[in-house]
Amino acid sequence: MTAPIAAAEVRRGRRWYLPSLTTQIFIGLVLGIALGMMRPELGADMRPLADLFLRMIKMIIAPLIFSTLVVGIAGTGDLRSMGRIGLKAIVWFELATTVALFIGLVMMNVFQPGAGFAIPIGADTHELAEMAARQQSGWDILLHVFPTSVVDAMARGDVLQIVVFATLFGIGLAAIGDHGEPLVRVLDAVAHTMFKVTGYVMRFAPVGVMAAIAATVGGRGVAILFTLGKLVLVMYGALFLFVLVVLGSAALIIRVPFWTFLRTVREPFLIAFTTASSEAALPKSLEVMERFGVPRRIVSFVLPTGYSMNLDGSTLYLSAASLFVAQIAGVQLSLGQQLLMLLTLMLTSKGVAGVPRAALVILTGTLHTFGLPLEGAAILLGIDQLLDMGRTSVNVLGNCIATAVVARWEGVLDDEQVRRAGAAA
Repeated sequence: MTAPIAAAEVRRGRRWYLPSLTTQIFIGLVLGIALGMMRPELGADMRPLADLFLRMIKMIIAPLIFSTLVVGIAGTGDLRSMGRIGLKAIVWFELATTVALFIGLVMMNVFQPGAGFAIPIGADTHELAEMAARQQSGWDILLHVFPTSVVDAMARGDVLQIVVFATLFGIGLAAIGDHGEPLVRVLDAVAHTMFKVTGYVMRFAPVGVMAAIAATVGGRGVAILFTLGKLVLVMYGALFLFVLVVLGSAALIIRVPFWTFLRTVREPFLIAFTTASSEAALPKSLEVMERFGVPRRIVSFVLPTGYSMNLDGSTLYLSAASLFVAQIAGVQLSLGQQLLMLLTLMLTSKGVAGVPRAALVILTGTLHTFGLPLEGAAILLGIDQLLDMGRTSVNVLGNCIATAVVARWEGVLDDEQVRRAGAAA
């Protein structure tokens, strides 16, 4: 056997023994929990590794979204089609988030997890008051959509503003026809390069996941996994119900095997769950949904847009958390008041992805609007990391299924690729 052949055999053998990325991430999750429990100080000190992983992810998001979206729009040259895709995406976003809000409302009214709690008197709500002051008005949300500088938007990683500029840029590039072809080819090469870079970054994902969960458990203690257990159970039960009923029904309607879909998106789901960051899962979500049979122009438009307008898990959390605060404060809200609160949340939860800790910002603003005590939100701060892991991972699932829904609605979902994805998974 010659040396090159022997080397190739060794490389194949090494790949054969290397676990899949999903398995590596899961191993990192388990090791992170164990490390945080047994060596809490060391676990807390690993936070920089988690931050490093998130920084690498944020580093690739802006060029990845910009290049894929511009090529998707300019490459087809069909502006009417992009407008139709955008309208269908918004219709689905509104339907899914509205159902999520109602599921949160129903679960909280049925199980009443806040009954029997007492708000601590004199809780420090200075930070929460500042969050309430940052609540955005309708005009603020509209103005935030349009960047004053695309360079600034990319530097801050504001996904919605990047999407808006890339959409306008792609429309302009398509409008100039053949003159824009060289630039389209360049951006297509950039997109392929960024997917390759994404693969490199994902190799660090197991370490980043281990560090993130070790820092969470080590810094806050094992008690973080059990504090306010009833609320956590109801919240996760509501999220599971949403995934099973709403997303499962959507998969059935568009004729996509639900378990095949779940197996396909398991890697971005685990990344989102362990890091509590939708941004961390975005590059992998773009990759797996294109592999699932959704055309790139739809994936590159619907996914980033959904990160601002289709926060299914976050909207469910907002309705549940608002009613939880009312329950622990002993405030009885009528059905009309609850519906008005849901309408408020439906409007204010759009376009705030660029706001730090957006869910808490919206929650405190809503509590202030309806005269509920901010001390209730202070209670949730202690377990917000655990709740954030659940709602963020469901946000990712909701956005991934949204791309498949729009693709099927457009009649361009590749069933053969769906079958191949199922076989590979």
